[in-house]
Parts: sequence; structure tokens; C-alpha cells
Amino acid sequence: MFLLIIFLSLLFSAKLSSTSPPHNLKQGTSLSVENTNDILISNNGVFSAGFYKVGENAFCFSIWYTNVNDTVVWMANRDMPVNGKHSKLVLQKSGNLILKDAGVSVFWSIENKLKSSNPVELQLTDTGNLVFHTLKGKAFGDTIWQSFDSPTDTLLPNQGFNRDRRLVASKSRTNHSSGYYKLIFNDDNILSLVFNGLETDSVYWPDNNGLPWEVGRSNYNESRWAVLDSYGYFVSTDKLNFTVGDYGMRQQAQRRLVLDADGNIRVYSLNEKKITWDVQWQAFSQPCKIHGICGENSLCSYEFGGRKCSCLPGYKMRNSKDWSNGCEPEMNFTCNGGSGKDVEFIQIPHVEFNGYAMDDYQNYTLDQCKKKCLNICSCIAFYHLYNKDKGLYVCNIKALLLNGYRSSSVDNSMYLKLPKSVTSSSQKRNQDFKLTCSRDDHVLLDRPYKKKHENRSVRSIFWFTIAFGGFEIFCILVYIYKARRPSHANSGIQNYHQVATGFIRFAYDDLKKASRNFNEEIGRGGGGIVYKALLPDGRIAAIKRLNNTDEQGEAEFLAEVNIIGRLNHMNLIEIWGYCAEAKHRLLVYEYMEHGSLAENLHSNSLDWEKRYQIAVGTAKGLAYLHDECLEWVLHCDVKPENILLDSDYKPKVADFGLSKLLNRGTNIGNSAFSKIRGTRGYMAPEWVYNLSITSKVDVYSYGIVMLELITGRNPTTTTSTLGSNDIVGNGGERRGLMSWVREKTKEGAEIVDPSINGAYNSGEMEVLLKVAMRCAADDKDARPSMSQVVDMLRSSHD
Repeated sequence: MFLLIIFLSLLFSAKLSSTSPPHNLKQGTSLSVENTNDILISNNGVFSAGFYKVGENAFCFSIWYTNVNDTVVWMANRDMPVNGKHSKLVLQKSGNLILKDAGVSVFWSIENKLKSSNPVELQLTDTGNLVFHTLKGKAFGDTIWQSFDSPTDTLLPNQGFNRDRRLVASKSRTNHSSGYYKLIFNDDNILSLVFNGLETDSVYWPDNNGLPWEVGRSNYNESRWAVLDSYGYFVSTDKLNFTVGDYGMRQQAQRRLVLDADGNIRVYSLNEKKITWDVQWQAFSQPCKIHGICGENSLCSYEFGGRKCSCLPGYKMRNSKDWSNGCEPEMNFTCNGGSGKDVEFIQIPHVEFNGYAMDDYQNYTLDQCKKKCLNICSCIAFYHLYNKDKGLYVCNIKALLLNGYRSSSVDNSMYLKLPKSVTSSSQKRNQDFKLTCSRDDHVLLDRPYKKKHENRSVRSIFWFTIAFGGFEIFCILVYIYKARRPSHANSGIQNYHQVATGFIRFAYDDLKKASRNFNEEIGRGGGGIVYKALLPDGRIAAIKRLNNTDEQGEAEFLAEVNIIGRLNHMNLIEIWGYCAEAKHRLLVYEYMEHGSLAENLHSNSLDWEKRYQIAVGTAKGLAYLHDECLEWVLHCDVKPENILLDSDYKPKVADFGLSKLLNRGTNIGNSAFSKIRGTRGYMAPEWVYNLSITSKVDVYSYGIVMLELITGRNPTTTTSTLGSNDIVGNGGERRGLMSWVREKTKEGAEIVDPSINGAYNSGEMEVLLKVAMRCAADDKDARPSMSQVVDMLRSSHD
């Protein structure tokens, strides 16, 4: 009897081990992170899908080339790795697809919105596309979702790229989380590379110094579409067409287009003999032209063996492991108001820093340019250039040194302003720094699980065969005991959740205590009430208790909070954590010392310089939400109360992401919202007339806020001078303010807020007024995008 049981057990185990992985996941089944055999393989064997290790006990559900090591082409949860214990990809019986972290939280999900009675499955196709679809009999039915529509950093042959899709580079070759470089179709229908750094944003491809047709592109196209075909030919609607190096030679070659971590686009072909990837095309042959590659105050140069970064004289590396953080001054620089007593200029030949010039001064001599830089405390360097077209010298002042590179082909010399104590040391003039490279650059997420060295199934079979009778009861009791035993894994799950999401999950009682029972109210709006709190670590925080959350489940709330928490920009309020406990839904923000713009507009605290800074910073924050973050987020309630000011009066947009999160590029009607969003006086006409809602509703509200910033007049209280027939609902106040501005400007009267006593920059005021009026146009198509607004406001400084 014992031998028969052992034989059957071994036969059953052998049968399981010999079963080949499927290429689809059936309804009601799952893939487990703990079972290395739980993978999907395409019919042709080229692609595999499963849990890919990205750190210590950290995994992402991914697609990779089966026979090529470490070549991932897609990830579902690249910024939120799941735990190495109890995590699963589950195709539920209800027809929804979810990725559960450690059996607790849902980190990624796809809802079956077709509501069809047909069964569904998840299939990995021969093209590397993971398709979630219905079944009609045994045939392929309707597609619910596919990975080709949501690329990460890679495009496979015949995978289309359009306005709704984007590639986002990884942070490094081994850190697969979202990095600083993006490939998108911009608002001018041009396929562009964008550097989205910690403090600055810029488009670096194609070269934006010329017009599109001067760099071989065209924006005269209505659609935005690009694709790399199986022959190696890339075609785009903006006329970017090219063929790869091995075009036509191998039709069936395995190719991939990748936005690499260094910000360069490359097309690779697989060398099947060497099992290596050969570069067949790249956008940049000179990687130093890529923005942000070496960070601020540093120079990129070419040497034998590749690219090299080095700090400018008088500067040192911020982070010895990451050049993208650039360099910082190693000296204390005191502005002497133009005396030049302790200051000297170092001439650095053959260098160029792209963009971010403070101003140009025409027909200046070298000495005049030096004196100008000395008189401007924020000036850290300048160029003295000869303009051949005008036949005179130009003094180009720099307050920010980004995107610098050094090459013998560059004729320009830069003059760097430094204290004499630094320039006297010749050793520091050519100081280079090297990266401190660790062995493993993975995202390391430690897990406190205890490893089990025994194989549970083998142990169970062993005890079952030895003690077939009475000992079976003992085994059952042991199993029940282990299932109910408090596990160290539980604390590990909570700690992991905090590390993965980047912010803390607070207990409701802790927030209640930190806010002294929600005693000090500092603001309120349609979304909820905000209270001041002192966290246990000593930080002052703003806690927002959200309204109308009774119908929102914890999984849905966490999914939205995780997306909002990943939005990171210097002009967006920082979210430190959240609470989802019973019916309580709270968000924990950084506290802003100067409150909201609404509180400061009539307090005589905002001079013109601060107002213009607020206009530019707010535009940058909204542009990030619309065009640069991974999820397209409509704010839907841009108003002075939601623009907060820090200790330096720099603006940060608040309450973003609380409205419905949308797929980028989607035009929707009001039916997609439970109610009209926004605040009276700042709402776009689309809300009132039930027109399609796009990012232009935020542009409109921004325009109204800017008119209020210029004039000091509140649009909700401005008396309309128009007839009653011209006032329709919410638009009456809006038309009153715009009509007032038009009439005053036509009369040549002053419109700037009297509280600043005429102390403003007339050029900046004209630009801001022009931008505000364009943004607040009735026709949404006549409004610029927020990225265009940023460019227009920046141009006033160039």
C-alpha cells in the first residue's frame, strides 16, 4: 500500500513537471510569484510573461524574450514592485484582471468593461503582445485590453505608437522604474523626446532651435502615428522616416525600438549566433547632446571609451552614484553688488550650455559684459558672442547651467564667475569626478520573510506515507496551526507597501491625534476640509478629509492614491501619505507656510516678481499633469484656493488627481463625471453646455486665475457691464472680468492691481495678459496647451 502511494505521488509530480507552460491564462485561474513555472509562453516560444525579479524579493509582472537574458519589453507595475510572497496575477471569475501584492493590496488591474457573457482569457501572442480578450467558442473575440496600447520603454515590430501612448525610459539599466526621459507626440504633432528632470523640463529632440521642416519634420498632419515594421522601416506622420542598418536583410529578425536610460532612442536587432543585441539605428550619435545627462553645473565630453561627466571648477558632485543630480558649489558665494573685489572670471573654452539664458545685451564689450554679470547677483556665468547677422557682440547672461558639453567643434568660450579663493587653486580648475558604482543597481526592497528550507509538498507526502493512519490527523493539525499562526510576513507586507509606494499609510487614530482631533482648520473646498497637524517625526502637515467617499472601495481609493503619489514635480504639492480605514479617506500633504494664492492676493504681500513667478510655476505644474506624467490627470478645479505658496512664495498646485483620472487624449462628455466639476467663476463653458471635456478646461481656469492675478479683481464678484442676454449661468462673471479688461486696455487705462503701486515689468505684464486672454477663450480649440503657455511665459525672459 505504501509503495503504491509513493509511486502514484511520484507519477503525479512527474506529470506536473513535464507540463509545458501555457500561452494563455483562463478565467478563474492565477499566476503566482512563488512558482517559477507560473509563466505564459507565446506559441512560437519567443516571448515569456510572468513575474520578473527587479530587487531583493521585489517583482514586476513583465514580458521578456524567452532565450535572451534580461531583455524585458514590458512591465505592468514597474514603479510598484510586488512582494515575493503571496503575490499573484489573478483572472477572476468575474472577468476582471488584477495584480495582488502579498495577497493584500491591488497594485494593478484591468476591468472587463464589455460586460459580455462570453468567457475571457489573457493570451501572450507571437508578436509579444499580451491580450486580454473574450472568447467566442474557441475563437478570439473582442479585445478588452492589450499591452501594445500601454508600452513602457519598448516598441516591438508593428506595435503602433500614437498620441495616447508614450515611452518612458528606465532610471538605469538595472533599475526598471520610470526615469527622466519620455518619447511623446507633442501638441504640434511632432514626435519628441522630453527630459523631465527634478527641477527643469525641456524638449531636446528634434532640435527646437529651428522650425520643424528645418530638421526634417512636419506638423501639417491631423493624426499622430508611428510604427516600426517587421522589415526594419520606421515611419511617422511627422515625416520622421528611417531604415535600420540591417533593413531587408532579415525580415524575420527580432528587433525592438527602445528609449534607453541615457535618453537615446535605439533600434536593436538580435544577433542569433552571439545572442547579443546589435544597435542598427540611434537618434543621437553624440550622447552629450542629450539634456540632463550629466546634471546641473557639469560638462559632458567625449573621450576614448565613451562619454564622460565632470564638474565645473569650484563645484563638486551632489551624488557620487548618479550624475543626473549634477554638481553643487563647494564654496560660499557672497554677492558684493558689482564691486568685483573678491570675484574673478575663468574662461572655459569650447563649451556650450543649451537654454536657460537670463537675458541678452546687444553691442556689449567683454568688460561691459563682466560688469553686467557682477551687478546681477544671480549671474553665475556669461558668453560674449559675435552675432554675424547683426555685426555686433552680444552678452549672454546665465543664471542656470544645464545641458553643458565640451567639444573642440564648439567655438564659444564661457566665462564662469567664481570667488578668487577658488580660482587661486589651479588644482581645482580641471577637477574630474568618477562615479562610485555599486555591484547591484537594482531597486532593493528588503522583505523580512523567514525562508523555509523544506519543501512542504515533499514533507506532506513523506508523513502521509509513513503514518497513513493516525498520523494523518497530526498533519492536519499542523497545517491548521501554521495557517492561523501570526506570521512575520504580515509586518513585512506593511513595510513593503510603504517602500513601494513612496509614502506612508497612516492609521486614522494617529492622524486624529496629530491634528488634535482635527481642531485647526486651514482650508476647505468641494473635495473636503484641510487641517493642520504635527506628525510624530516633527513635520508639520496638512491633512485633507475627503468628502463623498462612502461609495468608493479601499482598492479603488488605493489605486488612485498610488497614481497620485507617483506624480512628482516641483510645482505640485507633495503627498506624504494617506489613510484608508473603514469609511475614512484622508490625504497627508506638505504644509505650505504662506497658504493659498487666494489668501495673499489682497494682502499686499505679492509684488510683481512674485506674481510672475506664480504664473510660470503654476503653468509648469499643470503642464506636467497634462503632458508629462504617466497618467493624464485633469485638475478640473484650478482656482487661487488650490495654488499654494511655500516660504519663498513659489507656487505648488494642490488638489490635483481628486477628479476622475482619465486616459490621455480622451475626449469625454459630462456623463463621465458624477457632477459638474469646478468653481463658479473659473469653470470653462464646456461644463455648462455639456461639451466634451479635455485638458483645455484647466487651461481656461488658468487664464481666469491669471486675469485675477494681474488685476486683483475676483471673477466671482466682478460686475458685468454686458446686457442680460450675454450672461449665461456661470459665464456671466467670467465675461464681466474679461469685458472689463478689454474695455480698460482699449481705453489705455491701468488694469494692474493697484496694490503693487505701478511697480511691474510692462513687458512681462503684456505677455501674461496676452496668455491669459488666449487661455480664457470661449472656443477650446483657440486655447493653447499648458506646455505652450510655459514656452510663451519663458520667452519673456529670453
